[in-house]
Amino acid sequence: MKLVIYPAVDNLRLEQIESAAGAMSVVNLDDPQSVLREIVDADAFFGKLTRDVLVAADHLRWVQSPTASLEHYLFPELVAHPCTLTNMRGLFSDVIADHVFGYILCFARNLHLYVRHQMSATWEPIGGEAARSSFAAGPGMVSSMDHAHMHMSDCTLGIVGLGAIGRSVAARGLAFNMHVVAVDPYPANAPAGVDEIWELDRLDDLLAISDFVVIAAPHTPRSEGMFGREQFQRMKASSYLINIGRGVIVKLDDLVASLDAGEIAGAALDVFEIEPLPADHPLWAMENVIITPHVAACSVRIAERHLEVLLENIRRFVSGDKLLNQASKTEWF
Repeated sequence: MKLVIYPAVDNLRLEQIESAAGAMSVVNLDDPQSVLREIVDADAFFGKLTRDVLVAADHLRWVQSPTASLEHYLFPELVAHPCTLTNMRGLFSDVIADHVFGYILCFARNLHLYVRHQMSATWEPIGGEAARSSFAAGPGMVSSMDHAHMHMSDCTLGIVGLGAIGRSVAARGLAFNMHVVAVDPYPANAPAGVDEIWELDRLDDLLAISDFVVIAAPHTPRSEGMFGREQFQRMKASSYLINIGRGVIVKLDDLVASLDAGEIAGAALDVFEIEPLPADHPLWAMENVIITPHVAACSVRIAERHLEVLLENIRRFVSGDKLLNQASKTEWF
């Protein structure tokens, strides 16, 4: 058996790959022309696969994508090819879920606004200083300051896409005693504590009851443009949209229109239809919007997990066992 790697990996990773491969030969290449020659009798491939390389392959049975996302990786010939395609999903679930809760805590406790106040040395509670309770009276009445700060366990967290990332988001919501509901195209048994998991035709129900709507779905033929003005109008006016899935899922022009109209309270976005987000885009100037530059998956732990998935799949391929993260070429995940 033979594994072709392109582009080449560093020597440290290569040594571990060769150890996992055992008797299977490993060819580590940086030259595209060499790839075309070596792929002819290869059984497995890791890296960036092109049409020319796939056409030249006579025995290819397994392709390992180096990424979790597949919309940029797939092409018609690969979809039609009988090889098994695996991806790197599941590497980022806890990291991205932590990022989501950074957003949620900012909105719930107005931290994104207080940072702005700090920059201008402004002491002004959201809800107004005049509403602060006195030492004489104590906090015996609910004030406008109280109303302006959300109580997490009173909130409903709605998750769109209950895969590995969505389930990690749900676990964090449950740790904050939030009510958690979700929609997914393939609803399975809900994790313990999740109130409901519905099929996608119940999305409107989720939008209507959620204080935070978290998009944790991949880019698929069905999810592109899934969130537009109609969906925002079905959300509560006090609710927040969070997108850490894929940028193409949210129509940014519609989101801007809904924010301008006060149809939702705010949004936090790590991914966008256009990246980088243009400097003149109106979202930059909105105080109720948090923008991060596609960094939700950043962690020093990801590279080691990435390698371990590859090594485990190499071991499984050599021994004839079922591969991890087998992907649907038509659904893109």
